[in-house]
Amino acid sequence: MHSLKPAAHRPIRSLSFLAIGVALGCGLGSLAFAEDPSPSPSPDAVEGAALAAELRTSRPGNSFTNSATLRLRDAAGRRSSVPVTIRTLVPEGEADWHVVYEARAAKGAETLTITHHADRAPSYQLARAAAAPRALVADETSEPFAGSDFGVCDLGLEFLHWPEQRTVRRDKPEMRKGRPCRILDSIRPATAGNGYVRVRSWIDLDHKQPLIAEAYDPAGKLVKEFSVGSVKKVDGVWQLKDMEITGERDGTVTKLEFDLTVAR
Repeated sequence: MHSLKPAAHRPIRSLSFLAIGVALGCGLGSLAFAEDPSPSPSPDAVEGAALAAELRTSRPGNSFTNSATLRLRDAAGRRSSVPVTIRTLVPEGEADWHVVYEARAAKGAETLTITHHADRAPSYQLARAAAAPRALVADETSEPFAGSDFGVCDLGLEFLHWPEQRTVRRDKPEMRKGRPCRILDSIRPATAGNGYVRVRSWIDLDHKQPLIAEAYDPAGKLVKEFSVGSVKKVDGVWQLKDMEITGERDGTVTKLEFDLTVAR
């Protein structure tokens, strides 16, 4: 990895730090032969692939740093909080960019580095306490970050890189959180791992950002639900105030709350 320069504190302006930023072909095309032509992708598949690619290619215009707090509620109802620093690093002249999450949990510090690539899915490095950073691959990316409901792959929006992307047609845009949305289903083979295999997300039509996402296991059971929370106007700028993820199996909840102090 190239050296990562410290970034100035900037207000949250979008969800770009969550990993919307990599262009990757979805491989929907196939070779066709005159004697046995392959069927063309459905309009839903073509539109879904285009929408997922658009979300992946959303890249921050500059580096910035934000402070936040993870607020956790476990299955027994116990509550705890973990301070987090989020650094978005966009090196000039480079295709790759990085998001670094630094958590100061009671069980020890934890640092997650997500690198977004122009030609493939994100890569992940996780360091816990004094241990050296280790690369996470395959099912390892489902590990929770700082004991929260946010898995490593959740923070990287890994589902936007899955092989099947389809829009869900409606007669008119569905409204979520007062915003018109398109619905995107992201699907991977059930044999690809032990986690969820389908994510249905509601994408804000204007801002091109996920507002709600539901993750389902191979049996079609809801496993997690992600939701963008409220926004607040700070010095004339609308900023994301919080977002929440719920573990449906155990009733756990994690809310990520941002410090909206504007740097002078």
